[in-house]
Amino acid sequence: MVDDPAVPEPPGRNRRVDGRRLRSERTRRLIIEAYLDLLRDSPEAPTAAQIANRAGYSVRSVFERFDDLLALALATADHARAQAIAQAVIRNVDGDRRTRLRTQVETRAQTCEQWLPLWRALLIHQNESELLKERIESMRQAIVARLQLMYRPELSTLPEPEQKQLLIALEALTDFENWGRMRNHYGLSVEAACDIWIKAIDRMLPPTPPAS
Repeated sequence: MVDDPAVPEPPGRNRRVDGRRLRSERTRRLIIEAYLDLLRDSPEAPTAAQIANRAGYSVRSVFERFDDLLALALATADHARAQAIAQAVIRNVDGDRRTRLRTQVETRAQTCEQWLPLWRALLIHQNESELLKERIESMRQAIVARLQLMYRPELSTLPEPEQKQLLIALEALTDFENWGRMRNHYGLSVEAACDIWIKAIDRMLPPTPPAS
């Protein structure tokens, strides 16, 4: 039977549908957050049972919303990207060199501190999905774009091939794993690790051109 668009919806039907959708979205979000919490607790990939237990739902609820754990990883990557974009507000683009250095490094450090466990999990599974590879590449491109924006005055003094080389070097320097090495292997505080990045980037950048 085809619904007649002229017939009004039964009273309360839209509210029931909206309520179910909101509950489903909440369940989905809590499962993603549980997955993230478990990754932060342990480098081992969590099982569906562990995720369900942490979220307070059944394993069936997990797989009703995600086809498999790879689909959950993809959804979590999208969630993390949206969160990181919202948190990493672009500031001080026109500031002096020292201000731009500190702003870019502290913003990048905040991202690495929060999302390093997820990044490691994504790298482990990257060969299982082209979509996951695309998410990882998109994240790297976003990092390069931010570097290009924050250090535009210095980069503008270099020929294009050298600009590209310097951006590759800066992206490698400020990679998630390098942050993790400073924090976990060397036991540096966030402030000490930021200072190392600031000094290293400052040495790598060419002189800032005089303001016109």
